[in-house]
Amino acid sequence: MAIDFTTPTGQVRLLTADLDEAAPLLTDEMIGGYLTLNSDNVLRAAADALDAIATSEVLVARKIRTQDLSTDGPAVAGELRKQAAVLRAKADDADAAAAESLFEIIPLYDTAGYEAAERYLP
Repeated sequence: MAIDFTTPTGQVRLLTADLDEAAPLLTDEMIGGYLTLNSDNVLRAAADALDAIATSEVLVARKIRTQDLSTDGPAVAGELRKQAAVLRAKADDADAAAAESLFEIIPLYDTAGYEAAERYLP
């Protein structure tokens, strides 16, 4: 089944480069969990997913050198965490832009009493 990049789950996959349909790194349920934890914010969910992948990379790959092969899990994890930080910064920018578009109603004059209260004139 093809990944639908118009859905939040597909967008998280796109941002995390989890595009191998035959062997995805994360299940749809896991991505759904990240979306739930982040109030359906795709950028923040993708950042959490990258952090989880980075943690897994450190735990599984570690730094290994053999005769003709070397892996550096901590370096890969560091790069994934940098990308997660970039996604969180984008989410923060989007939140700040949304907050700027809000407006506040300021009364132009003070009403001389409470609404629906009787007013006695001398």
